[in-house]
Amino acid sequence: MKKLSILLVVLLLVSSISMTVFAQDDGGWLSNLLGNDEEQEDDGLIKVGFLLKTMQEERYIKDRDAFIEKAEADGADEVIFDSANNDENSQLSKFENMLTQGADVIVMQPVNTGTASNMVRMAHEAGVAVINYDSLIMNSDVDLFITQDSWAVGKLQGEAMVEWFKEKRGEVKGNVVLLRGQPGDSNANAFSQGVLDAVAEHDGLELVVDQSHEGWSPDLAMATTENALTSYENEIDAVVANNSGLASGAVRALEAQDMADTDKVFVAGSDADLVNIRYIEQGKQSIEIFKKVKPLAYTAAEVAVAVAKNPDREIEDIIEIDRYVNNGNIDVPTVVTEIVVVDKNNIMDTVVADGYHEESDIFGE
Repeated sequence: MKKLSILLVVLLLVSSISMTVFAQDDGGWLSNLLGNDEEQEDDGLIKVGFLLKTMQEERYIKDRDAFIEKAEADGADEVIFDSANNDENSQLSKFENMLTQGADVIVMQPVNTGTASNMVRMAHEAGVAVINYDSLIMNSDVDLFITQDSWAVGKLQGEAMVEWFKEKRGEVKGNVVLLRGQPGDSNANAFSQGVLDAVAEHDGLELVVDQSHEGWSPDLAMATTENALTSYENEIDAVVANNSGLASGAVRALEAQDMADTDKVFVAGSDADLVNIRYIEQGKQSIEIFKKVKPLAYTAAEVAVAVAKNPDREIEDIIEIDRYVNNGNIDVPTVVTEIVVVDKNNIMDTVVADGYHEESDIFGE
């Protein structure tokens, strides 16, 4: 009987606590659990989210800093920045957190361009615009795509490779290694196409390796290059990489075989990281594609703040559209920013003149 009485007292206490929680919840966790369809009340602040896929490459520090500088100058009350370490699950969590924090618009560089459409859908359901940064999100109704001229990266690399063969070999003939980034990434595919076209246009070129690399990993790119050198008894004439990190992995593999020499092997990268520009100056790497970061980040920040301030305006009324790119679902309005080739002869006129790297950092004191 005592046990029954104690049990009744406990039940009454739990009931009392539960009623108090119901009364005080006011839209908190309990309302979320039960379902609360009310939209978050606008706090009147201009909040812009900026979500990068990684900070692994040096250039993304510059993307972040330039974006925040421009967004704040244009009137953003808060810039919510984060990156995802090339992990799509982590990016989803960080994206959801930006929505929870009340971002009016989110600028996102996707980890996985094939699955990121789910985040676009989530944002639109919450009344939040998504500006697609750098890599195209496939099969989505993303509001705007801002990118460097990804389609020209491989084209410029391929053209430079052909010219190298003519100069160093006297004919366009040899074995080519293509180092791609993340499997299925839309940028990796766009970057690679120009190289594939160059190989297809010259019968003497043979693409002996065409390999993707999880997380755009320099170490994996180094391993791929090492395997290619072993398989073809060092008869590798050109290595073309989708980004600087992959190219640096290739150079390290070539160094181990005393082949990191632009007279021996053509090496191309893209992003103009400092270590790669040093490789060019040292004669270990042939070219880098310099995708100017400030125009990209500044444009994205400018549009993001304008959209946050004027949610009812059409994108085409906010910024001039360069082209429309089909992502499998819609023709996405797209803004394209400039890229240039960097070689040993124009380092001072490109990355140094643009303030991207200091002369002393490249050449030494």
